[in-house]
Amino acid sequence: MKNIILFDSAVRNQLLPLTYTRPVAELRCGILSIREKWEKMMSTQVSHLCESYLAEKFPLKISEDNFLIDGSLLPSASLCESISALQSGEVLRVESGFVAARLNEKQLHDFIKTGHLPNNGTEIEIPVRQVSELWHVFLYNSDELTSDFALLSSGRNSQPLSSTNIVIGDVSQVFLEEGAVMECAVLNVKDGPVYLGKGAEIMEGCLVRGGLALCDHAQLKMGSKIYGATTLGPNCRGGGEISNSVMLANSNKGHDGFLGNSVIGEWCNIGADTNTSNLKNTYEPVKLWSYVQRRFVQTGQQFVGLMMGDHSKAGINTMFNTGTVVGVAANVYGSGFPRNFIPSFAWGGHEGFITHRYEQAIKTAEIVCSRRKTTLTETDKDILKHIFNSSAEERVWEHAKS
Repeated sequence: MKNIILFDSAVRNQLLPLTYTRPVAELRCGILSIREKWEKMMSTQVSHLCESYLAEKFPLKISEDNFLIDGSLLPSASLCESISALQSGEVLRVESGFVAARLNEKQLHDFIKTGHLPNNGTEIEIPVRQVSELWHVFLYNSDELTSDFALLSSGRNSQPLSSTNIVIGDVSQVFLEEGAVMECAVLNVKDGPVYLGKGAEIMEGCLVRGGLALCDHAQLKMGSKIYGATTLGPNCRGGGEISNSVMLANSNKGHDGFLGNSVIGEWCNIGADTNTSNLKNTYEPVKLWSYVQRRFVQTGQQFVGLMMGDHSKAGINTMFNTGTVVGVAANVYGSGFPRNFIPSFAWGGHEGFITHRYEQAIKTAEIVCSRRKTTLTETDKDILKHIFNSSAEERVWEHAKS
């Protein structure tokens, strides 16, 4: 079996706050995470070369023969074929830069130490898709959901579909894994498939326009209205109206309110009747906070909603303006629109913010994890402590303006 290592390039900083708590390849786009796609398509397990404070949770595995791949790349059959054909010491590049390399143990250690690669390189002309900006996660979600659906359903039979459901389009574009439950739902699969993972549930009265990925043990509440391409990661809860959004895992938006063109991290909660604007009144392209440039930058996209880091919460009736970025472990509430960039460990809303105390944030995270029968480990706490300390300069409120 190939030893594949997915490494975080400088792109990682462009994907903050989602990559504060995970390597880039742990981002979900489509049904699967980037890591899961590589594992499935290359028929092997992979490890990560990431930030040192994440290394204990996401350890690196080194062997005598290693395939080093940029973890922000979405795999395709042609890309996997090109990487598999690499000889020892060879480097694969595209016009935009480095893609992959096949390195022995010494060469890999040299790369980790110096960032240098062997000079023996080749360049390929095949199209390569990279998740290098936050909005790419929902922008590519439709294509990735369709390709993941084909990957997961090929040669397999779906669990039986209850006769209480209505399917508009080709019923083969609906796939239920073992234990998935769906009753009295209306599914339109003309524009994309609908996938239900193990133990997932779509409750009565839901209206779904594909594509939709409802991953393992995720749930759509009664009467939900879903527009594709939307992904609810493992153990997520969805409700109200959701359009072209991705929730990575273990997060809740279980009530009425609108979420559109958004990416929500893990262990987040969106309060009842919370709404996100995804379109400016002027219909102009949306700007989004850049952690790299320390200012708002142009996305070139007309529709951009909310980008929320892990462990952040929004109280009931919260209103998020178009193109809002919320960091890790923030608590947002109150009337009016809060600012478009809310730093990690912020506490407040339209009237202003104070620092969310680390001890209080950990206490909340422990309670939230326990509700899903999961433990917030000491490693998780160390990661959050690192983020709390390293993001301190973000919480100088008067400096975080457009």
